[in-house]
Parts: sequence; structure tokens; C-alpha cells
Amino acid sequence: MPAHEDVKKHEKFEGVYWVQLEDRSKRLATKNLAPKISVYGETLVAFGEDEYRTWDAYRSKLAAAILRHLRALPIRRGSSVLYLGSASGTTASHVSDIVEDQGRVFCVEFAQRSMRELIDTLCENRTNVYPILADARMPEKYRSTVDRVDVIYADVAQPEQAKILADNADLFLKPNGQALMAIKSRSVDVTMDPSDVFRQEIGILRKRHLREIQTVRLEPYEKDHALVHLTRE
Repeated sequence: MPAHEDVKKHEKFEGVYWVQLEDRSKRLATKNLAPKISVYGETLVAFGEDEYRTWDAYRSKLAAAILRHLRALPIRRGSSVLYLGSASGTTASHVSDIVEDQGRVFCVEFAQRSMRELIDTLCENRTNVYPILADARMPEKYRSTVDRVDVIYADVAQPEQAKILADNADLFLKPNGQALMAIKSRSVDVTMDPSDVFRQEIGILRKRHLREIQTVRLEPYEKDHALVHLTRE
């Protein structure tokens, strides 16, 4: 492990940290729930009795949103989270760190290869991650597996991204629950201006009783992407 200068709590978000490395660079990080295990090649930093994992904003849209001045993070210690489109678990691993053993992360992924990687890298070493091989467009298929959750995190590269989130919220999101949706504008309509796509998707969610709190553009970390923070009305 590299030498370090300091680890400090993030000024706003519970479970998120700043790590300053020996080269004086400052990185986002989370406290590693599975010490000595790197999930996607991230740097592990020992500090006191704990270990921290650097959080790469070029690999995680949630980290990018934090660096792009996300005002509030609804995911915290003890949260139950439904993660739609978890892929192999890069961002889900940091969500797992944040919610700690008191929380739960239900990971829905359609691709079998990604699901195998998620099981191998996360589920073998973390008790708070629950893999679900399913299509997020059909939430009724996993209705018996997922409890009501505090937060839905959606990162699905599908044309009907807003509808997918809203359908899952109808079944699983608690009253006054919150959601985070990563919108990839090119997956919705490659011919539209990204800003118009974001407004269109937010409008669909508003009609489904999910109100926008903040929209954060993710450049330079992700082109033509935004992360939307929403609350259930």
C-alpha cells in the first residue's frame, strides 16, 4: 500500500472520505468493508486501524456527481438500496462500504457475465450485497426478493430510463424515499440535445410522482451524462 498524508471525513456526506496520498493528490474514498480486497484496481490506503478505497470518478458516476457538487447524498449507514444496472459492481462496492453491515444493497443486473463478476468480487466478501439476475424493465419478476428500500440508484443504458426507475419505485420505494438516476442521453435519443433529454426524462418522472431535487452534469468525467437526485412525493 502507498504511504499517505491524511484521511478526513467528507465535509457533507456520511461514509465518504478524502484521502491525500504521498504525491499530495486528493482522492474521494470509502472505508473498505472487505479489508485487503481491491474490487476494480483502486488504491487501498491504511490509516489507523482502518483501510480506505479510493473512489474513481472516471469509473463511477456517483463519485463524479459528488465531485461535480452534488448537494445531498441519500445513501448512508444502514440504508437499504435497490441498485438497477449494477454491472460488475464498481459503484455498488462503494455503496456497500457506505451502508456498512447495517444496510443492504440489492443489485439487479441483466448481463450474466457482469453478474458472475459481481458475485465473485463482491458477494464472496460482503454480506450486505444481494445479487439479482434480472431485467430492471420487469420489476415484478423480483418482487418477492426485494424489500421496500430507502433509496433506488438507477444506471441503466436503456431508452426508457425514467419509466424503468418509476416502475421500480412504484413497487419498492418507501414513502418519502429518494432516488438517484444516471441518465445517459445517447441511450435515450442520440438525435436530441442532451439537455433536452434530461428535461424530458425528469418530466416523465414528475408525472410518476418523483420530484427533482437536483440535476448534476457529469462532464468531464462522463460525456452527455447527468445524475438526477429525486424524492418520492
